[in-house]
Amino acid sequence: MPLAFGARQQLRIPVSSQSERLTPYLENDDRIVSTLLAADQLQRLGDGRYRYAVQQLNVFQLQVQPIVQLQATRQPGRLEIEALDCQLEGLDAVDDFALQLHSHLVVSETGLEGEAHLAVTVSRPAILGLLPPRVLEATGRSLLAGILIAMRKRVGRQLLDDFSAWCQEN
Repeated sequence: MPLAFGARQQLRIPVSSQSERLTPYLENDDRIVSTLLAADQLQRLGDGRYRYAVQQLNVFQLQVQPIVQLQATRQPGRLEIEALDCQLEGLDAVDDFALQLHSHLVVSETGLEGEAHLAVTVSRPAILGLLPPRVLEATGRSLLAGILIAMRKRVGRQLLDDFSAWCQEN
């Protein structure tokens, strides 16, 4: 029986200065994605497509590193980022790992608002066979929530700084 867990995080970034320029700023998906994610772990694959090597995770003494293919889609005043594919490096015992990521940033009356939903479905590795599924799922939810909270903190600070820099450049 596969394990399934997920987490959701919302984001609100107030922007008071030059907020009318947020819509053109969101059209720079390369810039935004590089600001949202660690640029040194990101590889551009083509128009709006990226490969992202998530920082190595340690779970129950197992070391894994998700490698995610992302697609960024632009609409006026909105940027969506979704996971297209994901491989899990470092855990050969798992055949059926699936990661879903749906996120967006949108221009609002007060600045930028966004939401990210991250979900994982995975078979239980044999090495963790003695642990109850509810313990593994609770740990998985906690891990995903921690990832999203860290991203929210980073995004809130860095996106505002990058927007200010972009406004000065343009």
